[in-house]
Amino acid sequence: MFRINSAIIVCMRNGCRQINSKFPHIRKQHRYALAGTKESCCCYSSSILYENKLKRQPSFLLSTRNFASGNDLPSHHRVPLPALSPTMEMGTIISWEKKEGDKLNEGDLLAEIETDKATMGFETPEEGYLAKILVPAGSKDVPLGKLLCIIVSEEADVAAFKDFVDTGESAKPASSPKPAAPAAAPASTPSPAPSSPPQTQAPSHPDTSTVFASPYAKTIAKEKGIELAGIQGSGPGGRIRAQDLEGAAPAAAVSPSSTPSGQYTDIAMTNMRQVIARRLVQSKQTIPHYYLSVDITMDRILRLRSELNEMLSKDGVKLSVNDFVVKAAALACKKVPEVNSSWMDTFIRQYHTVDVSVAVSTDAGLITPIVFNADSKGLSAISSDTKTLAGKARTGKLRPEEFQGGTFTISNLGMFGIKNFTAVINPPQSCILAVGGTENAIVPDSSTDKGFRAVKVMSVTLSCDHRVVDGAVGAQWLAHFKKILEQPELMLL
Repeated sequence: MFRINSAIIVCMRNGCRQINSKFPHIRKQHRYALAGTKESCCCYSSSILYENKLKRQPSFLLSTRNFASGNDLPSHHRVPLPALSPTMEMGTIISWEKKEGDKLNEGDLLAEIETDKATMGFETPEEGYLAKILVPAGSKDVPLGKLLCIIVSEEADVAAFKDFVDTGESAKPASSPKPAAPAAAPASTPSPAPSSPPQTQAPSHPDTSTVFASPYAKTIAKEKGIELAGIQGSGPGGRIRAQDLEGAAPAAAVSPSSTPSGQYTDIAMTNMRQVIARRLVQSKQTIPHYYLSVDITMDRILRLRSELNEMLSKDGVKLSVNDFVVKAAALACKKVPEVNSSWMDTFIRQYHTVDVSVAVSTDAGLITPIVFNADSKGLSAISSDTKTLAGKARTGKLRPEEFQGGTFTISNLGMFGIKNFTAVINPPQSCILAVGGTENAIVPDSSTDKGFRAVKVMSVTLSCDHRVVDGAVGAQWLAHFKKILEQPELMLL
């Protein structure tokens, strides 16, 4: 093992027997490697630790590991914030399950992190000792790639990181753009314009493109509205680092006249709420929605539900109207598979199984856990799955595979007394069913002496993506759905 001050890339190829290095002791190490059947070497640099097992192979390149810094720090492993879901851009550190100095075994729960969808456990990436926690519990809006903690292999190395500070310099800043050349003078000299007093405009975001600062410092400045031009940097060549922004005042506000009068409370958005907002805007702006509504007579399904609940009461099973809705929707998707499809930009993907996403309201926002293979499950299994998933959603314990995906979505607001509403499609799905409450209604009936009868009616609205589902196809799906609920014995076929 030896230490050098710059990164060296070693490349050996069969028959070449040369090494790209101008350091004599590196060339000497190379000769030792060729002489033996198996040698190993590690070289540390100020930025990267290169490690390789030299063997007699046709060709190889050195693999990259984490590094020991230039401040005589021992070898260590940097743990950045990973993407725990496909749509995750930032996270919140809910808690640390280990303390500095604790021994870490592979698979141990290291921290709990709130993503854009749920709170998830983050396991230890490798064995060792937790030397330093750099992002404390409770930190919000932590960007992906932000250094969370340091792990070392030896317990004796923990003390070396007691005063370690993350500078946030993950990449070299882009060079400042050269000023544009002055425009050529026009042929004729225009008459001078009348002078007017200069107009000041409040900055919306500070321009940090020409300031010598680390990328992380620029990100913080943009988020907090800090002008970097007046900040004195502590880095090499006056470079502004993240710690230089501590205590810096933000730029002037836009205008006090735009602030509403009266008292109010600003509520910080969670990662989940921000993602919901982006996806809803994306859906309404990019998907051509259209809506189909129908009223369904629920008398027979309500009688069947009452009878089944009486039979299953000994087993602790209680079916809800939503369980029948999920089952009927899944069977209708099998009858009209065009609805059970997704828009994939260059093609339409039609699914062979029906995985129904059920919208669940939580304190953090709306989430859609999935009842997989709902078309082949019985009402009791659907009821059990729905209750379990809803409970996990409200406590933030859903796993990613339990809410990512789905081929069709149901949103039911009937329990809140809503008669009907239209729902926003959950991309890349092509349809979502909005279910209202059940109400008493009078319908014509020529078989009775009065010529009418009182029934229980439920209103539903199907939102469709016109790129995937034509109007006639959506109408066919609603017809099958209505028929199954009004004739529940069809669920047995």
